[in-house]
Amino acid sequence: MTTRSGPRSADVPAGFDAARAVADAVLYEGYLLYPYRRSSGKNRVRWQFGVLAPPGWIAEQPSSGSPGVSGSADGSFQQAECLVEATGSATVFLRLRFLQVMRRRVERRAADGRFAPVDELELGDTRELSFDEARPCEFDLAVSLSDLTDRAGRLSVPLRASGGVDVEPLGPRPAAARVVRHRWPVTAAVHLSVTRAEAPFRLHRLRAVVENTVTDLGAGRPRGEALRRSLVAAHSLLGVRGGRFLSLLDPPVWAAGAARGCENLRVFPVVAGGARDVMLCSPIILYDDPRTAPESPGDLFDATEIDEILSLRTRALTDEEKREARATDPRAAEIIDRVDGIPRAMLDRLHGAVRSLRPVEPPTVPSAPEPASGPKSPCGPEPPCGPESPSGPEPAWWEPEADRSVHPGRDSVRVGGVTVARGSRVRLRPRARGSDAHDMFLAGRIARVEAIFLDVDGGRHAAVTLDGDETGDLHRAAGRYFYFAPDELDPLGDPADDALDDPADADRAGAP
Repeated sequence: MTTRSGPRSADVPAGFDAARAVADAVLYEGYLLYPYRRSSGKNRVRWQFGVLAPPGWIAEQPSSGSPGVSGSADGSFQQAECLVEATGSATVFLRLRFLQVMRRRVERRAADGRFAPVDELELGDTRELSFDEARPCEFDLAVSLSDLTDRAGRLSVPLRASGGVDVEPLGPRPAAARVVRHRWPVTAAVHLSVTRAEAPFRLHRLRAVVENTVTDLGAGRPRGEALRRSLVAAHSLLGVRGGRFLSLLDPPVWAAGAARGCENLRVFPVVAGGARDVMLCSPIILYDDPRTAPESPGDLFDATEIDEILSLRTRALTDEEKREARATDPRAAEIIDRVDGIPRAMLDRLHGAVRSLRPVEPPTVPSAPEPASGPKSPCGPEPPCGPESPSGPEPAWWEPEADRSVHPGRDSVRVGGVTVARGSRVRLRPRARGSDAHDMFLAGRIARVEAIFLDVDGGRHAAVTLDGDETGDLHRAAGRYFYFAPDELDPLGDPADDALDDPADADRAGAP
């Protein structure tokens, strides 16, 4: 077993580096929010994700009893469980990453030569503000699976991020001012354990628990003080050499029961790094193999936003607002400088990209046969002449009328041996994994099917409106529906009103 901090070990899986861009986005999610100024109200309550605070302080907080599946509420620990196929010779890796909060204080030299703290300072063209910062911390741990098993399936390792004071002089020497960064020590422990999972093949359940072990900060202290002794934006990268992880979002059928048995508290493990040898245990809900957009020019501290919108809005800040943002935090200054320097070509790249669609061949319009003799038609073979010719250009492949074999208002799909079509009543059963999180609020609701749509990948989806929803008529008129896959529906039998009120309704069912 080896542990280390600082630069990464050369032995860790290559997927750790491949997952770093997404892990960095998680690390700095919410570090500062647009407009990146200290005076902005949203930046006065910071550090919202993955906060592992001292247990004595967190025990008195209202949210301490409901850890949930993600780290949007403060806690004292997080627990990740995942499934790994491996032999005893495999090696398990863990990289713990978090931010250590630092108090940054601006001080001015007084007439007697001593320094006194000030809230802000103008020094030539530079403005300095007192504001909290954070530095990234990283710890590596490696252990063979056989060693972990020999230790009765459990290994505990204490970790410490040291405290200290750093002083940065400002201006010419002797410095008229300085920035003092004060950080407090943070202690933690990592507990790794492994057990055999119930499955027809060799499968292990790997558990990684990270806990704050600070004991000298108790209840009743302000949150700002607790944050200085906390692991902020805490997350882990789990790796394996000589094995592979199974997705918890889309496990193989034979491991589905074991996946449901994994208990994840304040963390959400997903396969990452482009391979099956790395899991990213994030305090933010993600999907498998998350990636940052290649067009993105850099972090904006809000990875769920659209780079183009944030970049344009940042460029629209006034000079004074940009000056305050630069004084708020060095990383904010990097954002302002980078966005101001984005060339037009790069902004154009941010406008959008399509990655998940495949081309669909447009419908073939048969050409009229040429006569065996006589002059050729002046129109030529394409497009055909006469009354059978289409009027105007063919619709684009993504338009509903492009494929004339598709009729959303008349098409149907078989669900459990029952035909479901427009007018069918169903009970909604959203999948526990792989569905839109908002669909969970509709579980068990009764709905009416308005149309059956076919997507460009060949999948069918039912467009539904909710029974008892007073806005149903408005949604129906505007073509705004909820969409569910066939396996998320329970048919309720033949509806009494499956006949169309107007035969034209079937052709008026629009695209989503």
